[in-house]
Amino acid sequence: MFKVLRFNPRIWFLLGFAACIGLLGMGAYFQIADGLEPCPLCISQRLAFLLTGLVFLVAGLHNPGQAGIKRYAVLGAVTALLGASISTRHVWLQHLPPDEVPECGPGLEYMFQNFPLFDTLKLMLNGTGDCAKVDWTLLGFSMPAWTLVAFLMLAALSLLQMWNCEKK
Repeated sequence: MFKVLRFNPRIWFLLGFAACIGLLGMGAYFQIADGLEPCPLCISQRLAFLLTGLVFLVAGLHNPGQAGIKRYAVLGAVTALLGASISTRHVWLQHLPPDEVPECGPGLEYMFQNFPLFDTLKLMLNGTGDCAKVDWTLLGFSMPAWTLVAFLMLAALSLLQMWNCEKK
């Protein structure tokens, strides 16, 4: 049964890259077509998808040997789990009682223009009251919950390549 799914790791890495591009495209669609403005944590999650996708793209194009596949698999899992941690914080913020939600902060454009880069990144990763608002759901789960699922699946896909590579 598993032989059917046993593609070359290069193909799986490129499929992971395509999934990341698809997820980024969905985010752009929701922003442009549906008018959902991303909060700071949403932007951070998009950056994590981009970083994970770049790792997958480089792994797919490089087509390394067994040792390289394991390195790319770990790096891809680390970037995906970084995104999962951001998504987890976002889901946690959305489930806080209204009186415990942090204050809404200034917009990202304002922060980048008026705050040092380190402070802006810290504010982006902490989230604001904007991040606690649920604008969209599917099957009862918010967008950050679905991105958490996607990040965990990408991490699993990446780590599975360690066992998928040919033993030499």
